[in-house]
Order: sequence, then C-alpha cells, then structure tokens
Amino acid sequence: MDPSPQLSSRLAEILDVLPLRPGLRVLEIGGAPGPLARAIAARVAPTGFVLVVDRSERGTAATERACAAEIRTGLLGVRRSSVESFALEPGEPPFDLAIANRVGAFDGRRPAAAELALEAITAATVPGAPFYVDGRLWS
Repeated sequence: MDPSPQLSSRLAEILDVLPLRPGLRVLEIGGAPGPLARAIAARVAPTGFVLVVDRSERGTAATERACAAEIRTGLLGVRRSSVESFALEPGEPPFDLAIANRVGAFDGRRPAAAELALEAITAATVPGAPFYVDGRLWS
C-alpha cells in the first residue's frame, strides 16, 4: 500500500482542508477511481475506514482495482449507489465525515436531488458530522 498516493493539485488541496485523523470513518461520494480515497485511507490508518460510493459500475470497478491494497487491509470499501439512494447497511456504523467532489447533486442545477442527497448523508453520518463539497464545508 502506497502511503502517499499521487494526487492532482486540486485533490491535494481538498485533502489538506479535511480534518482527518487516525480512526475516522469517512464517506466519499463520487470518489471513483479512488486517488483521494487512497490518500484519506493513509491518514485515517490504521483503525479508520473510507467508503467510496459511486453510481457508476465502471467507476466502482476502477476504484476496486486502484485501491486493492487498501481494500485487502480493511481500510477502504467500495459501494455502487447514487448518493440520493445511499443508505447504511444493517449494523453498519455511521461515518464521522463525508465528502463529495464533482457530484452532480451538489452543483446547484438539481435542488431536489441535493435535498435527497443531504438526507441520505445525514442519515449515514454521526450527528454534527462535517460534510465537504469540492473542498468547502457545506453549510
């Protein structure tokens, strides 16, 4: 597992603003193909976890390939779902932090989708969990 995956300058800037520490559970919406998730996994290791959720079958498959080492060690998981319909699985603990980058539900063009997505994220995170969209704290 590469502890410092190569990131674009845009993703490196996003990574730097996230309040990450070992042990956090992080939900990354639209994270395929996984470069930011790998970097987050390195920062929340050894006891944290990152779940990448992406609506694309191709994207989730690419993430599984790119993050195979992190998946094997239990630091990272991948799930295919739209953010609007995402839900925790039975018994799955909530996430401490959520992030979304370049996710259509949050680009301002579909307010109804944003509302559904926010409801799903709120239900999947601990009370008061921060949510970052494109590197900015959502308010």
